Amino acid sequence: MTATATRLETAPRHRVSTAGLVMAVASALAFSSSGPFVKPLLEAGWSLGAALLIRMGVSGLILAPALVGAIRRERAFMRRHWGTIVLFGLMPVAGCQLLFFSAMQRMPVAVALLIQYLAPVLLVGLAWVRTRRAPSRLVMTGSVVAILGLVLVVDISGASFDLLGTILALGAAVCVGAYFLISEKTGDDLPPLALASGGLLVGAALMAVLCATGLMPFEAPAVEVVLAGASVPGILPMLWVAAVGTTLGYALGVMAVPRVGARVASFVGLSEVLFALGFAWLFLGEVPAPVQFVGGALILAGVVLVRMDADRREDALTPPAAPAP
Repeated sequence: MTATATRLETAPRHRVSTAGLVMAVASALAFSSSGPFVKPLLEAGWSLGAALLIRMGVSGLILAPALVGAIRRERAFMRRHWGTIVLFGLMPVAGCQLLFFSAMQRMPVAVALLIQYLAPVLLVGLAWVRTRRAPSRLVMTGSVVAILGLVLVVDISGASFDLLGTILALGAAVCVGAYFLISEKTGDDLPPLALASGGLLVGAALMAVLCATGLMPFEAPAVEVVLAGASVPGILPMLWVAAVGTTLGYALGVMAVPRVGARVASFVGLSEVLFALGFAWLFLGEVPAPVQFVGGALILAGVVLVRMDADRREDALTPPAAPAP
Protein backbone atom coordinates (compact mmCIF):
# COMPACT_ATOMS: atom_id res chain seq x y z
CA MET A 1 0.00 0.00 0.00
CA THR A 2 1.40 3.40 -0.93
CA ALA A 3 1.92 6.25 1.51
CA THR A 4 -0.77 8.23 -0.31
CA ALA A 5 -3.31 5.47 0.16
CA THR A 6 -2.43 5.21 3.84
CA ARG A 7 -2.97 8.95 4.32
CA LEU A 8 -6.32 8.78 2.57
CA GLU A 9 -7.52 5.90 4.74
CA THR A 10 -6.70 7.80 7.93
CA ALA A 11 -8.27 11.05 6.74
CA PRO A 12 -11.66 11.93 8.23
CA ARG A 13 -14.44 10.92 5.85
CA HIS A 14 -16.82 13.87 6.18
CA ARG A 15 -18.50 15.43 3.19
CA VAL A 16 -18.89 19.09 4.07
CA SER A 17 -22.52 19.48 3.05
CA THR A 18 -24.13 22.84 2.45
CA ALA A 19 -27.03 21.86 4.69
CA GLY A 20 -24.60 21.04 7.50
CA LEU A 21 -22.85 24.40 7.14
CA VAL A 22 -26.17 26.24 7.23
CA MET A 23 -27.13 24.35 10.40
CA ALA A 24 -23.76 25.15 12.00
CA VAL A 25 -24.07 28.87 11.24
CA ALA A 26 -27.70 28.92 12.44
CA SER A 27 -26.61 27.16 15.65
CA ALA A 28 -23.93 29.80 16.28
CA LEU A 29 -26.51 32.54 15.61
CA ALA A 30 -28.93 31.00 18.11
CA PHE A 31 -26.28 30.56 20.81
CA SER A 32 -25.01 34.11 20.34
CA SER A 33 -28.22 35.69 21.66
CA SER A 34 -27.71 34.15 25.11
CA GLY A 35 -25.00 36.48 26.40
CA PRO A 36 -26.55 39.82 25.41
CA PHE A 37 -29.97 38.72 26.76
CA VAL A 38 -28.75 37.16 30.02
CA LYS A 39 -26.27 39.96 30.84
CA PRO A 40 -28.92 42.57 31.81
CA LEU A 41 -30.72 39.95 33.91
CA LEU A 42 -27.58 39.22 35.92
CA GLU A 43 -27.01 42.95 36.36
CA ALA A 44 -30.62 43.36 37.55
CA GLY A 45 -30.30 40.78 40.33
CA TRP A 46 -30.73 37.34 38.79
CA SER A 47 -28.23 34.73 39.94
CA LEU A 48 -26.22 32.66 37.50
CA GLY A 49 -27.64 29.46 39.01
CA ALA A 50 -31.22 30.53 38.28
CA ALA A 51 -30.41 31.57 34.71
CA LEU A 52 -28.58 28.32 33.90
CA LEU A 53 -31.18 26.09 35.55
CA ILE A 54 -34.05 27.68 33.63
CA ARG A 55 -32.05 27.74 30.41
CA MET A 56 -31.09 24.06 30.51
CA GLY A 57 -34.34 22.77 32.00
CA VAL A 58 -36.73 24.48 29.57
CA SER A 59 -34.61 23.60 26.54
CA GLY A 60 -34.21 19.97 27.63
CA LEU A 61 -37.97 19.61 28.08
CA ILE A 62 -38.70 21.12 24.66
CA LEU A 63 -36.39 18.56 23.02
CA ALA A 64 -37.58 15.71 25.31
CA PRO A 65 -39.92 14.13 22.69
CA ALA A 66 -36.84 13.12 20.69
CA LEU A 67 -35.38 11.38 23.75
CA VAL A 68 -38.67 9.71 24.64
CA GLY A 69 -39.09 8.54 21.04
CA ALA A 70 -35.60 7.00 21.00
CA ILE A 71 -36.30 5.17 24.26
CA ARG A 72 -39.64 3.86 22.96
CA ARG A 73 -38.04 2.57 19.75
CA GLU A 74 -35.28 0.76 21.62
CA ARG A 75 -35.75 -0.43 25.18
CA ALA A 76 -32.01 -0.75 25.70
CA PHE A 77 -31.35 2.80 24.49
CA MET A 78 -30.51 4.29 27.89
CA ARG A 79 -28.52 1.26 28.96
CA ARG A 80 -26.37 1.58 25.83
CA HIS A 81 -25.98 5.34 25.71
CA TRP A 82 -26.39 6.61 29.27
CA GLY A 83 -22.64 7.20 29.63
CA THR A 84 -22.45 9.36 26.50
CA ILE A 85 -25.55 11.33 27.49
CA VAL A 86 -24.26 11.96 31.03
CA LEU A 87 -20.84 12.97 29.69
CA PHE A 88 -22.51 15.37 27.25
CA GLY A 89 -24.53 16.89 30.08
CA LEU A 90 -21.56 17.24 32.43
CA MET A 91 -19.04 18.64 29.94
CA PRO A 92 -20.48 20.48 26.91
CA VAL A 93 -23.67 21.58 28.73
CA ALA A 94 -23.01 22.26 32.42
CA GLY A 95 -19.21 22.12 32.62
CA CYS A 96 -18.58 24.60 29.81
CA GLN A 97 -20.88 27.24 31.28
CA LEU A 98 -19.79 26.81 34.89
CA LEU A 99 -16.09 26.92 34.01
CA PHE A 100 -16.49 29.90 31.66
CA PHE A 101 -18.49 32.02 34.10
CA SER A 102 -16.09 31.09 36.92
CA ALA A 103 -13.18 32.23 34.75
CA MET A 104 -15.07 35.40 33.86
CA GLN A 105 -15.18 36.35 37.55
CA ARG A 106 -11.37 36.30 37.72
CA MET A 107 -10.44 37.91 34.40
CA PRO A 108 -11.93 40.18 31.73
CA VAL A 109 -14.73 38.61 29.71
CA ALA A 110 -12.76 39.14 26.50
CA VAL A 111 -9.82 37.08 27.75
CA ALA A 112 -12.07 34.27 28.98
CA LEU A 113 -13.82 34.24 25.58
CA LEU A 114 -10.53 34.12 23.72
CA ILE A 115 -9.26 31.15 25.73
CA GLN A 116 -12.57 29.28 25.51
CA TYR A 117 -12.66 29.68 21.74
CA LEU A 118 -9.26 28.06 21.38
CA ALA A 119 -11.27 24.83 21.14
CA PRO A 120 -10.84 24.53 17.33
CA VAL A 121 -7.06 24.74 17.74
CA LEU A 122 -7.20 22.10 20.48
CA LEU A 123 -9.08 19.80 18.09
CA VAL A 124 -6.44 20.33 15.41
CA GLY A 125 -3.75 19.46 17.96
CA LEU A 126 -5.66 16.37 19.12
CA ALA A 127 -5.95 15.11 15.55
CA TRP A 128 -2.20 15.70 15.12
CA VAL A 129 -1.45 13.58 18.21
CA ARG A 130 -3.90 10.81 17.32
CA THR A 131 -2.87 10.41 13.69
CA ARG A 132 0.78 11.44 14.16
CA ARG A 133 0.45 13.54 11.00
CA ALA A 134 0.92 17.28 10.92
CA PRO A 135 -2.13 19.28 9.82
CA SER A 136 -2.16 20.49 6.23
CA ARG A 137 -0.89 23.94 5.32
CA LEU A 138 -4.47 25.12 4.75
CA VAL A 139 -5.56 24.03 8.25
CA MET A 140 -2.51 25.59 9.91
CA THR A 141 -2.98 28.85 8.02
CA GLY A 142 -6.71 28.87 8.70
CA SER A 143 -6.10 28.29 12.42
CA VAL A 144 -3.63 31.18 12.68
CA VAL A 145 -5.83 33.55 10.70
CA ALA A 146 -8.99 32.66 12.66
CA ILE A 147 -7.33 33.03 16.07
CA LEU A 148 -5.77 36.34 15.02
CA GLY A 149 -9.24 37.50 14.02
CA LEU A 150 -10.62 36.32 17.36
CA VAL A 151 -7.97 38.35 19.22
CA LEU A 152 -9.02 41.48 17.31
CA VAL A 153 -12.72 40.84 17.91
CA VAL A 154 -12.57 40.30 21.68
CA ASP A 155 -9.97 43.09 22.27
CA ILE A 156 -7.76 41.86 25.14
CA SER A 157 -5.63 45.01 25.35
CA GLY A 158 -4.64 45.88 28.92
CA ALA A 159 -5.75 42.54 30.36
CA SER A 160 -3.86 41.10 33.33
CA PHE A 161 -2.89 37.44 33.76
CA ASP A 162 -4.66 35.22 36.29
CA LEU A 163 -3.45 31.61 36.58
CA LEU A 164 -6.60 30.08 38.06
CA GLY A 165 -8.82 32.01 35.67
CA THR A 166 -6.72 30.79 32.75
CA ILE A 167 -7.02 27.18 33.93
CA LEU A 168 -10.80 27.52 34.27
CA ALA A 169 -11.11 29.06 30.80
CA LEU A 170 -8.95 26.27 29.32
CA GLY A 171 -11.29 23.80 31.00
CA ALA A 172 -14.19 25.51 29.24
CA ALA A 173 -12.29 25.18 25.94
CA VAL A 174 -11.86 21.44 26.55
CA CYS A 175 -15.60 21.17 27.21
CA VAL A 176 -16.33 22.98 23.93
CA GLY A 177 -14.04 20.52 22.15
CA ALA A 178 -15.90 17.64 23.79
CA TYR A 179 -19.15 19.07 22.44
CA PHE A 180 -17.93 18.71 18.86
CA LEU A 181 -16.29 15.30 19.36
CA ILE A 182 -19.33 13.76 21.07
CA SER A 183 -21.77 15.31 18.58
CA GLU A 184 -19.71 13.87 15.72
CA LYS A 185 -20.58 10.33 16.85
CA THR A 186 -24.36 10.77 16.62
CA GLY A 187 -26.43 9.08 13.95
CA ASP A 188 -29.21 6.51 13.60
CA ASP A 189 -27.90 4.63 16.64
CA LEU A 190 -27.77 7.77 18.81
CA PRO A 191 -30.13 10.44 17.41
CA PRO A 192 -28.66 13.95 17.74
CA LEU A 193 -31.79 15.48 19.29
CA ALA A 194 -32.03 12.66 21.84
CA LEU A 195 -28.43 13.35 22.85
CA ALA A 196 -29.12 17.10 23.12
CA SER A 197 -32.24 16.60 25.23
CA GLY A 198 -30.61 14.07 27.55
CA GLY A 199 -27.52 16.23 28.01
CA LEU A 200 -29.56 19.35 28.76
CA LEU A 201 -31.69 17.50 31.31
CA VAL A 202 -28.55 16.10 32.98
CA GLY A 203 -27.12 19.63 33.12
CA ALA A 204 -30.38 20.96 34.57
CA ALA A 205 -30.39 18.22 37.21
CA LEU A 206 -26.84 19.12 38.21
CA MET A 207 -27.75 22.80 38.46
CA ALA A 208 -30.83 21.93 40.55
CA VAL A 209 -28.63 20.03 43.01
CA LEU A 210 -26.13 22.89 43.21
CA CYS A 211 -28.91 25.42 43.82
CA ALA A 212 -30.78 23.22 46.31
CA THR A 213 -27.64 22.63 48.38
CA GLY A 214 -26.73 26.32 48.38
CA LEU A 215 -23.50 25.82 46.45
CA MET A 216 -24.95 28.19 43.85
CA PRO A 217 -27.53 30.84 44.78
CA PHE A 218 -30.94 30.80 43.13
CA GLU A 219 -32.30 34.32 42.72
CA ALA A 220 -34.89 35.14 40.04
CA PRO A 221 -36.61 38.39 41.06
CA ALA A 222 -39.32 40.02 38.95
CA VAL A 223 -37.33 42.76 37.22
CA GLU A 224 -37.55 44.96 34.15
CA VAL A 225 -34.64 45.08 31.70
CA VAL A 226 -33.95 47.43 28.80
CA LEU A 227 -33.43 45.86 25.36
CA ALA A 228 -33.19 47.96 22.21
CA GLY A 229 -34.35 50.99 24.20
CA ALA A 230 -37.54 49.30 25.44
CA SER A 231 -38.29 48.12 28.97
CA VAL A 232 -39.53 44.51 29.07
CA PRO A 233 -40.20 41.98 31.86
CA GLY A 234 -37.00 40.08 32.66
CA ILE A 235 -38.66 36.71 32.17
CA LEU A 236 -39.13 37.40 28.43
CA PRO A 237 -35.44 37.45 27.43
CA MET A 238 -34.87 34.46 29.71
CA LEU A 239 -37.59 32.48 27.95
CA TRP A 240 -36.11 33.48 24.59
CA VAL A 241 -32.68 32.26 25.64
CA ALA A 242 -34.09 28.95 26.91
CA ALA A 243 -36.79 28.18 24.35
CA VAL A 244 -35.13 29.61 21.23
CA GLY A 245 -31.44 30.38 21.67
CA THR A 246 -30.44 27.27 23.64
CA THR A 247 -32.92 24.86 22.04
CA LEU A 248 -32.06 25.78 18.45
CA GLY A 249 -28.38 26.17 19.31
CA TYR A 250 -27.97 22.63 20.60
CA ALA A 251 -30.49 21.04 18.22
CA LEU A 252 -28.97 22.48 15.06
CA GLY A 253 -25.43 22.11 16.38
CA VAL A 254 -25.59 18.38 17.12
CA MET A 255 -27.25 17.80 13.74
CA ALA A 256 -24.62 19.85 11.90
CA VAL A 257 -21.45 18.28 13.34
CA PRO A 258 -21.94 14.78 11.83
CA ARG A 259 -22.57 16.42 8.46
CA VAL A 260 -19.47 18.62 8.34
CA GLY A 261 -17.09 17.03 10.86
CA ALA A 262 -15.92 18.27 14.24
CA ARG A 263 -13.04 20.33 12.84
CA VAL A 264 -15.03 22.38 10.34
CA ALA A 265 -17.95 22.75 12.78
CA SER A 266 -15.65 24.05 15.50
CA PHE A 267 -14.23 26.76 13.24
CA VAL A 268 -17.71 27.73 12.02
CA GLY A 269 -18.64 28.00 15.71
CA LEU A 270 -16.27 30.97 16.00
CA SER A 271 -18.94 32.98 14.17
CA GLU A 272 -20.89 32.94 17.44
CA VAL A 273 -18.58 35.71 18.65
CA LEU A 274 -19.46 37.83 15.62
CA PHE A 275 -23.20 37.29 16.02
CA ALA A 276 -22.92 38.13 19.74
CA LEU A 277 -21.37 41.47 18.79
CA GLY A 278 -24.35 42.11 16.53
CA PHE A 279 -26.89 41.27 19.24
CA ALA A 280 -25.05 43.47 21.75
CA TRP A 281 -25.06 46.29 19.18
CA LEU A 282 -28.79 45.97 18.42
CA PHE A 283 -30.16 45.33 21.91
CA LEU A 284 -27.60 46.80 24.33
CA GLY A 285 -26.24 49.69 22.27
CA GLU A 286 -22.65 48.40 22.40
CA VAL A 287 -21.19 49.61 19.09
CA PRO A 288 -18.28 47.44 17.78
CA ALA A 289 -14.96 49.15 17.11
CA PRO A 290 -13.60 49.18 13.51
CA VAL A 291 -10.85 46.72 14.46
CA GLN A 292 -13.53 44.22 15.47
CA PHE A 293 -14.92 44.24 11.94
CA VAL A 294 -11.41 43.46 10.67
CA GLY A 295 -11.21 40.60 13.17
CA GLY A 296 -14.56 39.28 11.95
CA ALA A 297 -13.28 39.21 8.38
CA LEU A 298 -10.19 37.27 9.47
CA ILE A 299 -12.33 34.71 11.34
CA LEU A 300 -14.40 34.15 8.21
CA ALA A 301 -11.21 33.81 6.14
CA GLY A 302 -9.90 31.17 8.56
CA VAL A 303 -13.15 29.21 8.33
CA VAL A 304 -12.97 29.30 4.52
CA LEU A 305 -9.41 27.92 4.54
CA VAL A 306 -10.37 25.03 6.84
CA ARG A 307 -13.42 24.34 4.67
CA MET A 308 -11.21 24.26 1.57
CA ASP A 309 -8.99 21.65 3.23
CA ALA A 310 -12.04 19.50 4.02
CA ASP A 311 -13.25 19.75 0.43
CA ARG A 312 -9.80 18.80 -0.86
CA ARG A 313 -9.71 15.69 1.36
CA GLU A 314 -13.17 14.72 0.18
CA ASP A 315 -12.14 15.06 -3.45
CA ALA A 316 -9.10 12.87 -2.78
CA LEU A 317 -11.31 10.19 -1.19
CA THR A 318 -13.83 10.18 -4.05
CA PRO A 319 -12.99 7.43 -6.56
CA PRO A 320 -12.75 8.51 -10.20
CA ALA A 321 -15.79 7.90 -12.34
CA ALA A 322 -15.68 4.81 -14.52
CA PRO A 323 -15.07 5.60 -18.19
CA ALA A 324 -18.08 5.32 -20.47
CA PRO A 325 -18.14 2.12 -22.55
